[in-house]
Amino acid sequence: MKAMKYKNYIRGRWVESKSKEVFEDLNPATGDVIGYFQKSTSEDVEDAIDSAEKSFGSWSELPAPKRGEMLLNIAHMIRERKEELAKIMTTEMGKVLTEARGDVQEAIDITEYMAGEGRRLFGFTTPSELKNKFAMTIRRPIGIVGLITPWNFPIAIPAWKIMPALICGNTIVFKPASDTPLCALKLIEIIEKAGIPDGVINFVTGSGSVVGDEIVLNKKVRGISFTGSKETGESIVRKAGIKKVGLELGGKNGIIIMDDANLELALEGVLWGAFGTTGQRCTAASRVIIHEKVKKKFEEMLLARVKKLKLGNGLKPDTDVGPLINDAAVKKSEYYTEIGRKEGARLICGGKRMQMKGFFFEPTIFTEVKPNMRIAKEEIFGPVLSLITIKDVYEAIKVCNDTEFGLSSSIYTENMKNAFLAIEKIDSGITYVNSSTIGAETHLPFGGVKGTGNGTREAGIEGIHEFSETKTIYIDYSGKLQKAQIDTENIK
Repeated sequence: MKAMKYKNYIRGRWVESKSKEVFEDLNPATGDVIGYFQKSTSEDVEDAIDSAEKSFGSWSELPAPKRGEMLLNIAHMIRERKEELAKIMTTEMGKVLTEARGDVQEAIDITEYMAGEGRRLFGFTTPSELKNKFAMTIRRPIGIVGLITPWNFPIAIPAWKIMPALICGNTIVFKPASDTPLCALKLIEIIEKAGIPDGVINFVTGSGSVVGDEIVLNKKVRGISFTGSKETGESIVRKAGIKKVGLELGGKNGIIIMDDANLELALEGVLWGAFGTTGQRCTAASRVIIHEKVKKKFEEMLLARVKKLKLGNGLKPDTDVGPLINDAAVKKSEYYTEIGRKEGARLICGGKRMQMKGFFFEPTIFTEVKPNMRIAKEEIFGPVLSLITIKDVYEAIKVCNDTEFGLSSSIYTENMKNAFLAIEKIDSGITYVNSSTIGAETHLPFGGVKGTGNGTREAGIEGIHEFSETKTIYIDYSGKLQKAQIDTENIK
């Protein structure tokens, strides 16, 4: 099938970039070109921002329940096209089809949830310290928001940002990752068909250095939401100035397995956490922190299962692990495998690029890893797992925290004390007990601490907070000038 050329979406129209140039979108399982996308300029972004500015007044004034009805329509349309979108995602991003279906389902779930927020958008009321005075808060839109999304969840993460931004009354300039623009475009097509007014959402493809920088630097853009690398997140904070900036960055997540753990259950969690999405998740379990009493047995169990994993095209039903996103990702996994060897960790499985078409790397396991090794500290974003031995729960928690990131964490134990120590002491935004580091639900907040983010959370009610501002309201019906703090002793 001949690869198509796709356009930007600005002012409700599909338009070419002023550059008249395009870039290739590749299938990571085959290396084939599946589409050509606009190599946009800063002028294209300015057009998109102007479009969002002109649409803001009418969109923000539309009652939130009406905006919610439109989102519910979007959710229904995504559901109707779920299988089609999942197959496009597997073709473009590489994750196996069952995972791609889950990615689309996340988009459905967050859209339905945010549609319901159209009838809430809660503020709160509180007593005033003065008589005949009423006090409350309301939620107000930020204005124009710039959304910059990654390639690993190419429909779910855009939906996590777009839907709360829309329900709060913002208008949008959206830049998807250049490795997966087709999934994002298909979502925009659905939003367009669902009746979102022209100019409310604008879609611009291209490089981070051009398109991303203009979104971040432009003074008309009042909010930025970015998911991606820590280095890019730090750059955005430096460049954005006084704007509302939400960051979801990296992770180096650990699964703790105690000596009383259900090892079969833990094994399933480790396989899913380490090799699901080929390790390309910010919540991936790249470290197993395991008690010395069960380490040997678990290692044998893990090795036996990993050696049976089948790599291949995610569209094939017998594929367990798909490709990495591109050649650079394969080289990064190769690079860290060599680092692990040089640091003295013992490679017991994998460690090589697969000699096949596409961007494949073997599921890789290092054992005898020390907590201070680079493979135990730095985010690899590939199917590379480190096993670290510990003696007790206190050492396990210390090792788990010994990283610059703090997104997700997990402990497998049958001991209530161990579980609650992990909940209390692990420095992460998410802790699972007897489950893997993967599995966020859209009605609960998602995000991390330390190098993982800057305090914001996505999804659930926190998604509303990310894309809105709090406005405090005072209504004085006393008929006289009252002075808070000053007048409190004269209340009669």
